[in-house]
Amino acid sequence: MAVHDDCKLKFQELKARRIYRFITFKIEQQQVVVDKIGGPTESYEDFQASLPSDECRYAVYDFDFTTDENCQKSKIFFVAWAPDTSKVRMKMVYASSKDRFKRELDGIQVELQATDPSEMSLDTVKARAL
Repeated sequence: MAVHDDCKLKFQELKARRIYRFITFKIEQQQVVVDKIGGPTESYEDFQASLPSDECRYAVYDFDFTTDENCQKSKIFFVAWAPDTSKVRMKMVYASSKDRFKRELDGIQVELQATDPSEMSLDTVKARAL
């Protein structure tokens, strides 16, 4: 599975310059490509709404939070989104390509796999970040 150069470039911009809040990726014609980009003012709800209910996606989300010691922190989440309603073949392709794609994105701090929105609720993300 090939990874389009734009995927790595956009991820580096999210990581280094923080000009995006999230990026979603999809597999098209045997290649991972950028699907949607969320600006820095977009919320976690906007991110969740950007994921289709019946298709798989990879996504990265730049999560800002405050620790118990009142420190501002940020972690980059990698989300493997595979809803139950997506086609079995699509789930297999995404599952088998995930590790290779994730290796291309240097700087992922937390991985999350979700099959429905409850598995990637804001509370779940906060708990994984701390």
